[in-house]
Amino acid sequence: MSVSGVSNTNTNTSSQLTSETTSAQEQSDRFMKLLVAQMQNQDPLNPLDNAQVTTQMAQISTVTGLEKLNTTVTGLNSQFVQLQAMQSAALIGHDVAIEGNTLRVQDGTGDGGFELSSDARNVKVEIQNAAGTTIGTVELTDLEAGRHDFSYAVPEAYRSSDLSFKVTATNGSTSVEAMTLAHQRIQAVSSFGNTLALELVNGDRVAYDAVWAFL
Repeated sequence: MSVSGVSNTNTNTSSQLTSETTSAQEQSDRFMKLLVAQMQNQDPLNPLDNAQVTTQMAQISTVTGLEKLNTTVTGLNSQFVQLQAMQSAALIGHDVAIEGNTLRVQDGTGDGGFELSSDARNVKVEIQNAAGTTIGTVELTDLEAGRHDFSYAVPEAYRSSDLSFKVTATNGSTSVEAMTLAHQRIQAVSSFGNTLALELVNGDRVAYDAVWAFL
């Protein structure tokens, strides 16, 4: 089901929590029965030491407490993911930069971005068609380390084609590492398991933490 662009594929969390709670209770009951049986059948001349009994009771109490804590944390984590998905609905319609080299074309203009590992004196962005042939370039100079965007006026003959881009950066004679970033628009937000995902206009679905930047 989808509400305001937010999809929810919730699991049977309630049944899982009930099962885990029952398991912990059963373990506690079994331990107490064994302890009572042990005390009833103990050697009168060599009875159980009070310290031993206390230690055993403390151990089962600790295990039960940890299981209950784990159950509580699991429930809270599930609620947190759902809350995060609802809050992320405000991102619908916004653009994001994700790792990739697909050129987005809108109204005849292509756009994308890249991340430089250090300052670069010269940066060349080559626009390529599906065959890998360069159909145009964008030249940029004196860029600092970090994320940068670019745009390119796509020739009309290529506006309906699948285009990509390649970035080459140098600082004098030294090559500078550049990671390409594709721009896409968020059209929906969804959650599966404990992961929040963004559904993009181009049909891709990416994890929330895969987003490099919100534009």
